[in-house]
Formats: sequence, C-alpha cells, structure tokens
Amino acid sequence: MSERQTAGAMTGKSKPSAGQDEKKSDVPADFDIDMDNPETEKAAVAIQSQFRKFQKKKQDPKS
Repeated sequence: MSERQTAGAMTGKSKPSAGQDEKKSDVPADFDIDMDNPETEKAAVAIQSQFRKFQKKKQDPKS
C-alpha cells in the first residue's frame, strides 16, 4: 500500500502560510464546527472515503 501525506489540518501540525495571521481570517464568523474533535476527523475520513469510491466508480470503464 502506498504512503500518503496528510494535510496539516488533519494531523494538527498546520502552520499559517506567509501573509496569514494566526486567526484564520478566511473562516466565516458563523463557522461552529469543532475541528479539534476526534469525531469530526472520523466523519471527514468517512466522507472522503465515500467520495473516492464515487470517483473511482465514475472513472472505471463499463465492461
């Protein structure tokens, strides 16, 4: 199985890029999802898994 790099947000090691402050100004004010909650990460992984399956099924030629 190939190794895959994860996004910094998933590993908790995110760093602000140049020109951004620590407050993440691009996040809407009404954004109330706790990104540090382990249940949020589990849900994100499940959604991504289903989407990858959908993409793979869409790309596979019908035999």
